[in-house]
Amino acid sequence: MITFKTTLGDVKIKLNFDSAPVTAKNFQQYAEDGFYNGTIFHRVIKGFMAQGGGFSSGLEEKDTKETIENEANNGVSNTRGTLAMARTQDPHSASAQFFINLVDNTFLDFKNESVQGWGYCVFGEVVEGMDIVDKMTLVDTGRMGFHDDVPKEEIIINETIVE
Repeated sequence: MITFKTTLGDVKIKLNFDSAPVTAKNFQQYAEDGFYNGTIFHRVIKGFMAQGGGFSSGLEEKDTKETIENEANNGVSNTRGTLAMARTQDPHSASAQFFINLVDNTFLDFKNESVQGWGYCVFGEVVEGMDIVDKMTLVDTGRMGFHDDVPKEEIIINETIVE
C-alpha cells in the first residue's frame, strides 16, 4: 500500500504486482526512494484523468531512471480509480509519471502491439481517497510553459508512505 499525502488530502493506492510486476515494482521503488515527495499533479483534465510524478513545484522536471517495458497487454482496463503509467508516443517510454483515471477510459487499453495499439499499463488502483482525486478537478487549470491543463493552484504530494 502506498499513501500520497497531498495538499488536498490522502490518497491510498494498492499496487497490482500480479498483472503488472515490472511496473508495480518500478512505481514502488520510486515511492520508497522518496521521488514523489514534493512533486505536483501537473495535468488535470476533468472527466478524464489526473497526472503526476514528473515535476516538482514550479513545473521543474525531475530526472528519472531508465524507462520500463509496457505491460499494458495484461488484460487490466483503464477504469475509474485505476493508476496507469504515463508515457510518450514510444510505447515503452514510461518511467515515473503516472495518471489516475477519473472515468472509465477504455480507449487507453491495450489493443495490439503497434504504436497506436499498445495502450497504457494499469498497475494499481485508488482504494481510499478517490474523493480527493475528484477534488483535483475543481482547481482551475491553464497553460504554463509548454504544458496545458496545469492546475493554477499547485496540488503537491507532500509525503509518500509505503506500507
